[in-house]
Amino acid sequence: MKRKLLYALLLTAGTMSSVSAQTDEQMLARIREEGMLKSQVMATALQFTDVAGPRLANSPGLKRAQDWAVNELKTWGAVNAKREPWGKFGKGWEIQKNYVAITAPYYHNIIAIPKAWTPGTNGLVKGDVVLLKVDSLPDLAKYQGKLKGKIVMMDVKGTGGQTYRADASRYTDSALTAMGNATLAPAGGGQRRGGPGARGNMAAAAALRQALPKFYLAEGVSLVLSQARGTDGTVFTSNGASYADTAKAVAPEIETSTEDYQRILRLSKAGVKVGLEADIKTEFFTNDLQGYNVVGELPGTDPKLKDQLVIIGGHLDSWHAATGATDNAAGCAVMMEAMRILKRVGFKPRRTIRIVLWSSEEQGIHGSHNYVLNHFGDAKTMVLKPEHAKVSAYYNLDNGTGKIRGIYLQGNAAAGDLFKSWFAPFKDLGATTVTISNTGGTDHLSFDAVGIPGFQFIQDGMDYNTRTHHTNQDTYDKLSEDDLKQASTIVASLVYNTSQRDEMLPRKPLPVAQPPKN
Repeated sequence: MKRKLLYALLLTAGTMSSVSAQTDEQMLARIREEGMLKSQVMATALQFTDVAGPRLANSPGLKRAQDWAVNELKTWGAVNAKREPWGKFGKGWEIQKNYVAITAPYYHNIIAIPKAWTPGTNGLVKGDVVLLKVDSLPDLAKYQGKLKGKIVMMDVKGTGGQTYRADASRYTDSALTAMGNATLAPAGGGQRRGGPGARGNMAAAAALRQALPKFYLAEGVSLVLSQARGTDGTVFTSNGASYADTAKAVAPEIETSTEDYQRILRLSKAGVKVGLEADIKTEFFTNDLQGYNVVGELPGTDPKLKDQLVIIGGHLDSWHAATGATDNAAGCAVMMEAMRILKRVGFKPRRTIRIVLWSSEEQGIHGSHNYVLNHFGDAKTMVLKPEHAKVSAYYNLDNGTGKIRGIYLQGNAAAGDLFKSWFAPFKDLGATTVTISNTGGTDHLSFDAVGIPGFQFIQDGMDYNTRTHHTNQDTYDKLSEDDLKQASTIVASLVYNTSQRDEMLPRKPLPVAQPPKN
């Protein structure tokens, strides 16, 4: 009798396992069909870029994109969709008019972007460009009282000519193999470069950089020209002042393309007067200084697991020179599409699936850092909240438009075999690599910092670092539709597997609390 009962139990267990595997295969096939053949990822990307416009932190463009995302999640059937405040950020800012041109020795409209959080020119300003020769703080004295109403620039080196390297590239097989075979580098810093002299020179340069904005404002210059990083008309943009509501005023400042800056510089050094005119209007927004993330959920259905979370996300904010397509409308569109796919195929997750689209990542991953602080725990003290124990994994996408080639384990070796099995069905789509290595610079770090499994995907670089990242070229037409379809499908599949697994993903040992500063 006991043998018959044991045999029956084994047979039942085998049958259940077979049914479960078959169910997984069927669901993954439906996810793949929806993601690859019925995709809406480009329609979402269009809303985040061309429709919303630039999405600088706390700007009207970011709010437009956030409001659209909340409404779209609700339309798809997500619950708890909202803009959730995470704490104080600071001022919003946007460009409302931007015209800059050389007027002598001939007319030429130049490529120029106002630096973020800088004021406008208060109407049209005209004048000859004044070349300042300032190598150290004492050099400023010779210009005191001489620059009121002037347009000024500094003597800065150019790029040094063509490099003749391809703008866009994909990972080679050998590079992916090397990543897969990598070992985790030991903790600890390397040898400090440079001696006391080098550190002294750096300190002097830093002091000059800090003094210049105050000097320009005190002298009443009408416009400051800066040379942006980039070539061939690409401008890698940045901020020229703080977003804090207590930040001190600065003079109007623009970043020009290298080619335009060097043309003006060459003419000025040759003794040729360069006339320039500019009409720049910017606006600050101070009515609401709070930062917000977009949140929405597909609720879990398993009585024992529904309170646990699988979280996906990317940062929705961008820089202001273009519409932030590859950085990071692409990642947010993929994560939105993953939610749509899972809802569309009728998936009833065991664990709750939550999407969060972060804000203020570009200023220091503030949105995700404060979200983790509010919900899960403090990375400095390692004082954790009850929700911390309920997160199985966080998946992030923020490396451009390139297809997913694998995943960074962020040192979580115990999750390696699991991901290898989950990526196995996507070998034909080029996603196979699981690397123990860490990667940084984006929002998964906020989760990893408190010991929650946080992962960033390996993506083909394309022209992210050479042409689109933080530039005036980061527009919708730089997106690769096929790559984003592939990424959406893979993310949806990994989320499915993570939600359905009996156990949560394995975790690394908790980080150690940081010692208090004296």
